Amino acid sequence: MHSTKDNLEVLFEDNHLLIVNKKSGDIVQGDKTGDKPLSDVVKEYIKEKYNKPGEVFLGVVHRLDRPTSGVIIFARTSKALERLNKMLRERTISKTYWAVVKNTPLKEKDSLIHFLKKNPKNNKSTVFTKKTDASKKAILHYSVIKKLDNYSLLEIDLETGRHHQIRAQLAYIGSPIKGDLKYGASRSNKDGSIHLHARKISFTHPVSKENILFLAPIPNETIWNACL
Repeated sequence: MHSTKDNLEVLFEDNHLLIVNKKSGDIVQGDKTGDKPLSDVVKEYIKEKYNKPGEVFLGVVHRLDRPTSGVIIFARTSKALERLNKMLRERTISKTYWAVVKNTPLKEKDSLIHFLKKNPKNNKSTVFTKKTDASKKAILHYSVIKKLDNYSLLEIDLETGRHHQIRAQLAYIGSPIKGDLKYGASRSNKDGSIHLHARKISFTHPVSKENILFLAPIPNETIWNACL
């Protein structure tokens, strides 16, 4: 179920920001598939809601992989975009993810530190334990927050934001994300999603300077629902 301006799940909006709960399958920005990106859907929503003539400004602050769902920030002004980009670089935007994995990790809580190298040919990242040519350091912290019959729910705090970081690092420790064929899941999810959800984001509002925190509702799906 892709987003359209009529079923867009907006978590927050003001003159500077628009925060959306992205559905799995939505692409954040246009790519070679030519599919309509979420950024265009959001622009249409703003244009219609505020009756704006001409081109609508919308800045893409960060991305989520196509099969992933969850909270995403768009900037409605260039000032907000510039400040949010700076916050991303300085890592002052805190992001927490939920992932449903097949094999429970050996440790209830751990920090994973690896080096990731992206291969653009197959759009996949390879994990190394030591720094190698063109690899980037990847750090995340996870804890097991719920055990289901066949799966476990992990909560993940990202310290770095590398390409496919959570997917690659969890697969590397033997706990691939449900539905993530690319990184070792045994079968795909029917709708092409993977069980990775950007659950929470918190940061200082780029203009008002208030501290804000958003929780993105999880997809309405059997296994996700069992996690609550």
